[in-house]
Amino acid sequence: PPNHLFAFRNRPEGKVLETVGVFEAPKQHGKYETGQLFLHSVFGYRGIVLFPWQARLYDRDVASPVTEKSENAAGHGSKEVKGKTHTYYQVLIDARDCPHISQRSQTEAVTFLANHDDSRALYAIPGLDYVSHEDILPYSSTDQVPIQHELFERFLMYDQTKVPPFVARDTLCAWQEKNHPWLELSDVHRETTENIRVTVIPFYMGMREAQNSHVYWWRYCIRLENLDSEVVQLRERHWRIFSLSGTLETVRGRGVVGREPVLSKEQPAFQYSSHVSLQASSGHMWGTFRFERPDGSHFDVRIPPFSLESNKDEKTPPSGLHW
Repeated sequence: PPNHLFAFRNRPEGKVLETVGVFEAPKQHGKYETGQLFLHSVFGYRGIVLFPWQARLYDRDVASPVTEKSENAAGHGSKEVKGKTHTYYQVLIDARDCPHISQRSQTEAVTFLANHDDSRALYAIPGLDYVSHEDILPYSSTDQVPIQHELFERFLMYDQTKVPPFVARDTLCAWQEKNHPWLELSDVHRETTENIRVTVIPFYMGMREAQNSHVYWWRYCIRLENLDSEVVQLRERHWRIFSLSGTLETVRGRGVVGREPVLSKEQPAFQYSSHVSLQASSGHMWGTFRFERPDGSHFDVRIPPFSLESNKDEKTPPSGLHW
């Protein structure tokens, strides 16, 4: 049936296509609730909503009236941008789908600094993602454990009287409350050049003391989307990193995270996370990605300027997932 969501299941007789749910109409207004099952419209994985975040979206494709001065826009001769409130979601990715999307999107989407003085470790929580409202294709399922993820039954419980029938456990509420400084996205930056849309979400991760100085860490998540039918390949990155201490660093390199992804009509998007540290409590970054067309010609795609802010209130370091 056209409104059914199918997935391949491994059975003794081989791979079998089974119905895993029924699609619902996407919400034009309002937001999805905790426990909403969905298919990601860009990466195609099954997931479930843990909770919504309200973010400020700075969209450089929507020019603001020149008369309105925005305090948050970075300079560099770029047009001024006003932030608009937009709903994003913290979600769990179905572990069965992780291998299929790992070439297009890092499934270890959330990282944070370890809470140990003797440790320099960076922890990663697998199968968590940040999803924009329009990425969600909602569906319903009669399966009591429709998503396979180690945190599913720890965070959610089945309640057939509710719609959707999965409700937050106390552990989910406590985890959100405890870790929201490391999870909560506040600013999202977006810009399109020659039909390649770049979306950046920065996160402050905390401060470390090293050799009598303070080092501040951020992670940033970047999504590249090809809105055109022409195949292009990312070849180089070129970053400028400005620190409040007055330094300006230039970083050039091949590809991103060791990859040179191809963006095609069939697989139009690529998403990854990276980290940056400054010896000052704030700064900003901007730059370009160089893409190559099939005929060998190149073009540069702008990375929208985004600020690196350390939250003013001193945070307690993140707590892990074990109590």
